[in-house]
Amino acid sequence: MKLVVLACLAAVAVAAPQFGRQFAPETRPDYRHIAIIRDNRQDNGDGNFNYDFETENGIIMNAVGTPGSKGQSNIQGSYRFPLPDGTVAEVRYVADENGYVAESPLIPTPHPLPAHAIEQIRIAEEQRAQGIVWDQYGFRVNRK
Repeated sequence: MKLVVLACLAAVAVAAPQFGRQFAPETRPDYRHIAIIRDNRQDNGDGNFNYDFETENGIIMNAVGTPGSKGQSNIQGSYRFPLPDGTVAEVRYVADENGYVAESPLIPTPHPLPAHAIEQIRIAEEQRAQGIVWDQYGFRVNRK
């Protein structure tokens, strides 16, 4: 029994995350500190706040927050960062009682639905409007 417990403890020790120096700056030759060249923050203490900052490598972030109708913070903001090809990516966002919505040309959009899928959705909407209900197996539950 002691051998089993000892084996389990050894297995847990070996499987534990090995946080070490692999993320330390001296282990990454390409690492360098990036200076913050602008950092403005204001918090009024009543749920209203704003901040913006910029780093020397071109990252820019800003946000404005206001109290929301359901106790949450409503936040509007944006962030920009340089891409490896030299262009700049920008994302604008709103986070409020309706959720989080981000807008950017970088965010992929779904492909348009094929015609047969649109037709199936139309049929389902008609059936729903008629009060037709289906069970989880695809059988009609009610007959009118």
